[in-house]
Amino acid sequence: MQTLGSEPHPFRVIKAIGSAGSRASGANAATSRPLSAALPELWILVRPHRGLLSAGLVLIAINRVAGLVLPGSTKFLIDEVIAQHRAHLLLPLIAAVMIAAAIQSITSFVLVQSLSKAAQRLIAELRAKVQAHVSRLSVAYYDSNSTGALAARVMNDVEGIRTIFGTGLIEFVGGSLTAMIALVVLLYISPVLTAVAVPVLMVLGLALWKSFTLLRPIFRERSLITGEVTARLVESLAGIRVIKAYRAESRESAVFGSGVRRLLENALRTLSVTSVIGLASSLSLGLIGALIMLIGAWQILAGSLTVGGLFTYTLFLGFLVVPLAQIAGTGTQVGEALAGLERTRELLREPTEDDDPTRTVVLPSIRGDIVFDDVSFTYPTGEPVLAGVSFRARPGTVTALVGSSGSGKSTIVGLVAAFYRPSEGRVSVDGVDLSTVRLDSYRSHLGVVLQDSFLFDGTIRDNVAFSRPDATEAKVRKACEVAHVNEFADRLVSKYETMVGERGVRLSGGQRQRVSIARAVLADPRILLLDEATSSLDSESESLIQEGLGDLMRGRTTLVIAHRLSTVRRADQILVIEGGRIVERGNHSTLYAARGRYYHLYERQHRLDSNLLGFEDEFPGEEEPAFASMGGCP
Repeated sequence: MQTLGSEPHPFRVIKAIGSAGSRASGANAATSRPLSAALPELWILVRPHRGLLSAGLVLIAINRVAGLVLPGSTKFLIDEVIAQHRAHLLLPLIAAVMIAAAIQSITSFVLVQSLSKAAQRLIAELRAKVQAHVSRLSVAYYDSNSTGALAARVMNDVEGIRTIFGTGLIEFVGGSLTAMIALVVLLYISPVLTAVAVPVLMVLGLALWKSFTLLRPIFRERSLITGEVTARLVESLAGIRVIKAYRAESRESAVFGSGVRRLLENALRTLSVTSVIGLASSLSLGLIGALIMLIGAWQILAGSLTVGGLFTYTLFLGFLVVPLAQIAGTGTQVGEALAGLERTRELLREPTEDDDPTRTVVLPSIRGDIVFDDVSFTYPTGEPVLAGVSFRARPGTVTALVGSSGSGKSTIVGLVAAFYRPSEGRVSVDGVDLSTVRLDSYRSHLGVVLQDSFLFDGTIRDNVAFSRPDATEAKVRKACEVAHVNEFADRLVSKYETMVGERGVRLSGGQRQRVSIARAVLADPRILLLDEATSSLDSESESLIQEGLGDLMRGRTTLVIAHRLSTVRRADQILVIEGGRIVERGNHSTLYAARGRYYHLYERQHRLDSNLLGFEDEFPGEEEPAFASMGGCP
């Protein structure tokens, strides 16, 4: 479970700043809803384009009818023009064929320009819609779902629109229409031959439909596996430095290879089904061809069928069989597309934070009076984290949270940021229950500085201005001065337009932290959350940043998580958290004098620091100047 104090998730940064508007189980992967249940949802997606869709269906009908003029004219050519030497009919026949060819070409061009391009626009619209929805899901959703898998769902699953609304629709509808017209012509030319051929084709059609139902869950499973494999690949690429540092390249390759083998097994299952389809199709067509030759020859010898009639019959039989094969091929693509779109619709059905009908209170402004009233919290996995936590952080004061790792400090900060709801109890700001507040109005008053600050792949200026995109250049520069970003940015060739790279990789840890602090300064928050905000800094940088943080914290309600206890000694109140409970509270002097848990934590850390530095502090109980300038401190 990723907490606020672990490596930051970009959506935590987005939500906390206020700029943003599960892995499936094995059972889920293998199941799929009936096609009849998926079609209504598909209609929801294409309904806004129903006018274009209707026009496209008309064009498909005209296109396929025009395409049958050429094979339909062969019987007339052979039996009337050639056999009876009626040469005067040749030119009108050729003209009709040329006109039909022109109509077919024009309608094909228009279909590609309309439906295919419309499909691409719909893909773009759907991707944007899914991304916007995903960004508004709760942080708890991201705790239980891989970002790589979500990225795959946003980018890949919507591709099915191209098959269903673009070329796939043209082939499917056009093929069906062609097959129906061909069947009528075949019945007209020879009911006997058709009575022999159609039963065999019906058996083939049923086999194709059965294969379609078998392939749908396989394709759905492939989408899930692809998402998981992609997620692992994204994680591996993001953590390449850790992988190389521990010589884990072969292990990561083995993990990725395992996922690739799962994809291979899925693809082999698909090929097994499609190869059976191919075998059945070949045998069926061979049988039909032999029967047509045998019965057709008998009918010609008996005078009940002309040579032109048999030739035309054979052509139209191809126009019946080939579309069926195309429909089968398109059917597998449609199955894969529906599986992806089904997953997209599932994602869009996930409730967003804004969908909560109980969140109706808008906070245009706040003082920052935070109260925890007997708050308990348990993760969805059933793991209890907090139990009976009560405290008050008054406006303009600093509250420090200390304690061992896993004690619940980051969860408290997460509750203040409204990333989670208490399982029991109440968290309120200015007397208003946070569970009733519209999060967009509340989070616009938050500022967050995490231990490992997340930076986006953009310029230094872009990352600082992320909290206030409309901020003037002067305000951005002022925030950078407070956080001492200017001290390194002014020395760079491109200065504030320097690209920081993915996750800020081109900056040092201390430089990334300064940019993150500048971002919080620019946000001008009423509530400030600091999670080991100076942990990535060297001593000189930390001294500078403490001054900047002091300016930032003055007059704001601040919650500080710090493992270096010297950095919280001048906090207005210190809460010692152990096992999800507050075991001690007070300021540094009272807690140190009490010689309880805080005293032992401080002494142990003090001895460790002294051993590392090679000297001892003769007055461990005296207050140090850290955060000396922050507001609300005595």
